[in-house]
Amino acid sequence: MSKLSLVQTADGSNTFFNAEVGEHYHSRHGALQEALHVFVKSGLEYFIADQDVQEVSILEVGFGTGLNFLLSAGFCTHKNIKLNYTGIEAYPLPPELISQTGYQEYVPQSLWAAFLQNYPAALQQAVTLNTPCTLQISPCKLMDFNSQKQFDVLYFDAFAAIHQPEMWTDEALKHITSFLKPGGVFVTYAITGNLKRIMKALKFSIEKAPGAPGKREMLRAVKLSEL
Repeated sequence: MSKLSLVQTADGSNTFFNAEVGEHYHSRHGALQEALHVFVKSGLEYFIADQDVQEVSILEVGFGTGLNFLLSAGFCTHKNIKLNYTGIEAYPLPPELISQTGYQEYVPQSLWAAFLQNYPAALQQAVTLNTPCTLQISPCKLMDFNSQKQFDVLYFDAFAAIHQPEMWTDEALKHITSFLKPGGVFVTYAITGNLKRIMKALKFSIEKAPGAPGKREMLRAVKLSEL
């Protein structure tokens, strides 16, 4: 993992720079701000708004450092919502690198400790971190992911298309959105004409939502029906 270096972003939170890919795991304008805005607020909170939700399932493409998971788990614990979280990560980070992120500042200490302790096991099977939260990380590429589960929210946090174009193709998006329930919410930090075209073709209602710091807009899409 010598290709990775710890970098402080503009809001004081940390991320890693991947020299091989040529990109940061999170926005340089603020890792914490991006995770909260794009995924927790625009995805998870949007899905549960005005609903009496007692349980929610999230699928994340690009688990990376686990920041999106930690913030989502912290939110659900606070709201007493059961969280079932599945992450896809082709190149899982070793626990010793994740422990350097400083993300314990943003979640309850009990959640952080349980995450670090159970992270290796979560790469093999679903694990329970605390009563309302389970985590499973699939160490595979997007097109190799398969599951019998259907999810309420999909966090699409892959590296940008300029660095990983294969993650943003019609085929890749069709495959991964097949695991999203009708009425489920897809969110990503990016928005392009091509992405909007693909999501419309996949029977999603699309919306230009305000972006996180450094980006004017982002994409949120709701699945209208099965193909």
